[in-house]
Amino acid sequence: MNSNTNIDNLFVPTYKRSGSPFVRGEGMYLYDADGKSYLDFCSGIAVNALGHAHPQLVETLQKQAAELIHTSNLYFNKPQIDFAERLIKHSFASKVFLCNSGTEANEAAIKFARKKAAKISTDKYHVLSFSESFHGRTYASMTATAQSKIHSGFGPLPAGFHYSPFNDVKTAGELLALHDFAAIIVEPIQAEGGINVADVEFLQFLREYANSHSISLIFDEIQCGTGRTGTLWYYEQTGVTPDIMTLAKPIGGGLPLGAVLCTDEIAAGISPGDHGSTFGGNPVACALGAQILDIVSEPVFLKRVQTNGNYLKSKLNELKTKYPSIRSIRGEGLLLGVRFKEDLGTLVDDCKAAGLLLARANLNTVRFLPPLIVSLEDIDNAVNIFHNVLSKGY
Repeated sequence: MNSNTNIDNLFVPTYKRSGSPFVRGEGMYLYDADGKSYLDFCSGIAVNALGHAHPQLVETLQKQAAELIHTSNLYFNKPQIDFAERLIKHSFASKVFLCNSGTEANEAAIKFARKKAAKISTDKYHVLSFSESFHGRTYASMTATAQSKIHSGFGPLPAGFHYSPFNDVKTAGELLALHDFAAIIVEPIQAEGGINVADVEFLQFLREYANSHSISLIFDEIQCGTGRTGTLWYYEQTGVTPDIMTLAKPIGGGLPLGAVLCTDEIAAGISPGDHGSTFGGNPVACALGAQILDIVSEPVFLKRVQTNGNYLKSKLNELKTKYPSIRSIRGEGLLLGVRFKEDLGTLVDDCKAAGLLLARANLNTVRFLPPLIVSLEDIDNAVNIFHNVLSKGY
C-alpha cells in the first residue's frame, strides 16, 4: 500500500504526492497505512483548526448525519440558519451566501461586486488584485490570482482583471485611475504567496479609494481568518472593514464549506437566480461550522492562539540566528512562514520523512500552519524536528 505506482495511475496528475496513504488522525497527529505518525503543522492546509477527530466535531457530525444530510437550497435547513446567524453575529456582515470552497466564495464575491457595479455603469467591471495573491482555481478566481504560473496554458482569461504590486500604494492608485473598477480583492495576509502581511496604510488606502469611487472592497480571509491570527477575523486587527469577506478552509470543520459575508448594500444587487450552489450550506457542514465558530470565537481560545503563535515565532527566530540560509520569519498568530534565501529543494519532503508535516509557499517560504489547539510542547517538538532537518545541510 506504500507503493505509489498504482495509486498515481488512479488520478489526474494535478498533485505531486508520495508516501503511504493516511488512514487515521487524532489530535495533532496523522497516521499512515504503515503505522508511522506525523506531527501535523499543515492542518490540511489550514483546514483542521481543531486537529483530527476532535470529540465535539465527531459528535456533531454523527448527530447531524443521522438527522439530515442534504435538502438543496430550494429550502431552508436549520443548521444553515444557525451557522449564518453566527457568522453575522461575529462579523461586520448583514448577509451571507454559502458555498463549498474558497474558490467558490471568491467567484461569488467577484460576481456580486460586478452585479452591484453594473447598476452604476456597464463599463464598471474591472477588478484589481495584487502580486503573489492566490484566490482559487476557477476562471474568475484564477484570473484574480496575480501569478502567471497559475494562468499558463488556460487562456484566454476573462477580461477586466488588473494586477498591482502588494503593499504599493502609489502603483495601486495609478492603476485604479485607469479604469472603472467594480472590485478590489486582497488577502490581508497572503498565505500561498509567501506569508506576506498587508501594511495597515495600504489597506486604509484601498478602503478610502473604494469608498470614494463606489468600488467593493473584498477581503479574502480564507486562510488568515477563523481565529488563525489570534482574532476571529484578521481585519479586526487592521481597523479596516471590507464590504465583502470570503471564508472557507477551517469553517467547515474539515468538510467542504465556504461563505461570502457582505453588507446589505452588496446583497441588494442580487436577485433569485443570479447565483447558486446545489451543495452550498450543506446541513452537516453547517452544523460543524456552527460548532467551530462557537469554540474558536471564545476569547480564551483566541488568547491562547496569540500566546502560542508568539511562542512559535520566537522559536523560529532562534533558528534564524543559527542558519544563515533563513532570510526572515513572517506572519501573525499561527499563520507563520520561514523564508529562505534560496530554493527549498527537498526541505518539506525531508521534514515529512522525519515526521513533521509542513506546507510550501511562494518565494522560498515554508508555512507553519498547526491546528489552533497546538500546545507549547507540540511547538517544541516541531521546531526540534525542523532544526534537525536543517542541520543536515540547509
